[in-house]
Amino acid sequence: MIGLHIPDSFIPLLQAAVYWVIALVFIALSLRWARAEMREEKVPLVAVLAAGIFAIQAVNVPIPWGTSGHMVGAALAAIVLGSPFAAVFVLTLVLIVQGVLFGDGGITVMGANIINMGVIGGFVGFYSYKGLNRAIRNPYPAAFVAAWLSLFVSALACAVEMAIAGTFPLGLGLFSMGLYHAVIGVIEGAITTVALYLIVTARPDILPKESGVTA
Repeated sequence: MIGLHIPDSFIPLLQAAVYWVIALVFIALSLRWARAEMREEKVPLVAVLAAGIFAIQAVNVPIPWGTSGHMVGAALAAIVLGSPFAAVFVLTLVLIVQGVLFGDGGITVMGANIINMGVIGGFVGFYSYKGLNRAIRNPYPAAFVAAWLSLFVSALACAVEMAIAGTFPLGLGLFSMGLYHAVIGVIEGAITTVALYLIVTARPDILPKESGVTA
């Protein structure tokens, strides 16, 4: 099963190389974010987020056409750390560990996995959160919807990539990945909201102003 972790054999090498090039651009930008923003007090938070994201991604739900669904955590990382590049940074670390040490997701296609979960998940999650929070002035429902949307869009992107690769049909891929991740996204939204609330309650001082949250 692939879920959002695409294995090596599911994408031709030439297509995988294109995804890697795109991913490397965002990885470089995420490293620039890390150099500028990763102060000493943020290191434990990044470590906890990475460990938590690793754990929630381990829970898989079978989906037809050889895939599976799981949570991602990109929106949570982006919101809490105040940047979509933070999500790229954290998800890249998680995906490297998963792919290299645990064989969860391929190495040649890791660029595609980083794009789907880190880039798309992080940017969709962060900017939808920012827009919703500005509109309703309540960070918790904004975080819920943003996390749901980030997972849903990431799943659709994965289905499109699989269709381009000829792995499975576009219509059935979009239906299967979209339907299941729409359901799983409710859990992701709830976890993101609860985690944000707990951080605000315990340590609001570590949240950047970009998070749009006050205690």
